[in-house]
Amino acid sequence: MPMDSRPSTIFAQYKINSRTMPVFFQQDINEHTRLGIWKIEEQEDFFKHLVPLHREVTHPHKRLQHLAGRFLLKYLFADFPYQQVQIADTRKPFLPDEAYHFSISHCGDYAAAIVSRNNRVGIDIEIPTDKVLRVERKFVSPEEELWLAPLTLEKATQVWSAKEAVYKWYGEGLVDFKQHIQLKGYKNPDIFNCYFSKSQTSIEIHLAVLPPLCLSFIYCASV
Repeated sequence: MPMDSRPSTIFAQYKINSRTMPVFFQQDINEHTRLGIWKIEEQEDFFKHLVPLHREVTHPHKRLQHLAGRFLLKYLFADFPYQQVQIADTRKPFLPDEAYHFSISHCGDYAAAIVSRNNRVGIDIEIPTDKVLRVERKFVSPEEELWLAPLTLEKATQVWSAKEAVYKWYGEGLVDFKQHIQLKGYKNPDIFNCYFSKSQTSIEIHLAVLPPLCLSFIYCASV
């Protein structure tokens, strides 16, 4: 399947219906996998006639995030069949034929998505807040605390984001973030080595700090 042409630089511009949308971040990971983030500046009416609302969302801003995330799928792959998206019992969105694997995340005025033709994927974005330090004992194990020390706000946020990405990649629910998602250290400054005990799988979690966001994402074939 041929790749469609698109600017690959950060802050690329994408025109739709004679309007220009500023893309906050974009990465073509490989031939089959793409990732994008943008700051949501559009009103809800812009999305309503372009993408379906797959579930009832009563909060106006959360509804806008939901629509923006679905629209980003089409931005990354023009032939993405978002009309066919279904929601599993675990609340994970999916395509029945798995023509694409995808994951979506929202935080504040940002939406993020990763889409792949041949790899299971997971993505999460977070804006650091003090709350994450108040609850870090719920998701950081004693072993992880040792090699993460000192556990700064940015580090704690990146750990939470990384484990959220694993949770979304897995997609089956019932995951204990401390017990099942075991971070084993940095492969390099941009990758966590992770062991996911529920499926006995070693995973690389890719990391980036894109102020004000912490980004984590996974593309891995097996679960």
